[in-house]
Amino acid sequence: MVVVIAIGFVVVLLVLMVAAIAVLRESARMEREPPTKWFNVAEAVDWVVQHISDDAAATLTLDDVEVIIDLQLEYFRRKGVSRNGDQSGPKGDVVVGGSETVEFIVRQAASKGVVLTNAQVHAVIETQLEYLRSLGLVGPPAEDPPAPEV
Repeated sequence: MVVVIAIGFVVVLLVLMVAAIAVLRESARMEREPPTKWFNVAEAVDWVVQHISDDAAATLTLDDVEVIIDLQLEYFRRKGVSRNGDQSGPKGDVVVGGSETVEFIVRQAASKGVVLTNAQVHAVIETQLEYLRSLGLVGPPAEDPPAPEV
C-alpha cells in the first residue's frame, strides 16, 4: 500500500512539473511575441455609437457610422497601417486622423451618395481612435512637433 501511495505521489509530482514547465514556456513566448489583437467592425460600430458625443449622435444614423468606419479602415489600409497579419507594417510612426483623414472620408462617402459633414466624420473617427487605443491597437495622440528655433 505504501508503494502505491509513493508511486502516486511521484506521478502527481511529475504531472505538476510538466504543467509548470508548459505554463512557464508559454508565458515566456507570449512575452516575446504578444498575441495578435483583432479588430471587429461590428464591435467597433457598437462602441462608437455608445461613446460618441450626444451632439454628433443626434445627426448620424447607424448606417452613417458604419460608412465612416469602413472608409476610415480603407484609409488605414492605404496608409499601410491596417493589414491582415501576413504583411510587415510600415517603418516608423504613421500619423492618422485629422483633416487629411476627414477629407478622404467625406470625398469617398460623397462618391457613394452619402453626404457627411466634416464635423460628423471628425466625431466618429476621434471616437473610433479612442476605441482603438482602448484595445491597444494604436498609440496615443501625436503631439505637435516643436516650432523650429530661429
